[in-house]
Amino acid sequence: VKLTRDPTPLSLSGMYGILHSPNFPEPYPRETELRWNISVPDGFQIKLYFSHFDLEPSYLCEYDYVKIEAEGEVLALFCGKEETDTEAVPAQQVITSPRNSLSLLFSSDFSNEERFSGFMAHYSAVDVDECRKQSDENLLCDHFCHNYIGGYYCSCRYGYLLHSDNCTCRVECSSDVFRERSGVLSSLDFPAPYPKSSECSYRIEVEEGFRLRLQFDPHFDVEDHPDVSCPYDYIKIKAVSGEFGPFCGSRSPGVIQTNSSVATVVFHSDNSGENLGWRLTYTATGSQCPVPETPPNALINPIQSEYSFKDHVLFTCEPGYRLLKDREYLDHYQIDCQADGSWSSRPPPCQSKTARPLTSQQCLCFIEYKSRI
Repeated sequence: VKLTRDPTPLSLSGMYGILHSPNFPEPYPRETELRWNISVPDGFQIKLYFSHFDLEPSYLCEYDYVKIEAEGEVLALFCGKEETDTEAVPAQQVITSPRNSLSLLFSSDFSNEERFSGFMAHYSAVDVDECRKQSDENLLCDHFCHNYIGGYYCSCRYGYLLHSDNCTCRVECSSDVFRERSGVLSSLDFPAPYPKSSECSYRIEVEEGFRLRLQFDPHFDVEDHPDVSCPYDYIKIKAVSGEFGPFCGSRSPGVIQTNSSVATVVFHSDNSGENLGWRLTYTATGSQCPVPETPPNALINPIQSEYSFKDHVLFTCEPGYRLLKDREYLDHYQIDCQADGSWSSRPPPCQSKTARPLTSQQCLCFIEYKSRI
């Protein structure tokens, strides 16, 4: 084989192999340059070691040498036979590539004062434990990382779903409807970091006639941007009366009065960040009804300064009197505060037990009297 400088590199792609200087174990030729490019499948690294090494010694390996490179970086430069202050030999050293490729260059100059037998090297592919390499700054998996030969895979804690990127853990949070008149909503795991890559929609739906009031917790932490309004993560409130938000950052939105019986809390998170999230308490207050008028000799229960939707008022009469409704005597009579802020009916009058029932004309007079009041 005719040896020249800068020949075509020799490619090695097996999972293991041997490479050696020309003519090994006989002395290697002068003015020779050979390069081996070694590659193994993704998910593996290359480990290289020398079982024999005997090259011409020189200051800083200026004459003959073996250079090992990967991704444009020199991993090692060897020459000579024994370690000196200016010469390095591989001895028992194992060189490991950062990824799945490595290059070895052998070079000899125009002369050798002695005969040197060259080198023999061995390489093998070794599995990369990607999970061990991940750090807090460069997480491969949101929750759990599982290594296998040639690669790794991610999984999530119970209640989470693996995103299509196969590393982010998200949640499905758009199916719940809250119908109680009060409750608490929060980002998942609050006050621990909320899930990434999630679209959450919480619908609050109470009876018509109630108005929803939302109170955000003072501890509020949603990823934001110093110059753009909520481009990453945000929370919005949608109601019949309008849309509130988006909200993000560390300042709590405080109190939001929706003036609606239906509201939707929308929360969006992107695929990065470790913010702590939010929590809110909602309450439903009903439409206000005016304080009902009390007929003469009537008693009202309960007596309040304000009455709201769904409140009830019970009317009775003082001793010696009875409620008269449609020519029938009643012991009590109930009216209800309705969704539109009006009472369900007027209370009937109280009539003395000794008096005769009112005639139709008297009832009409009584109603006319009340209307003038």
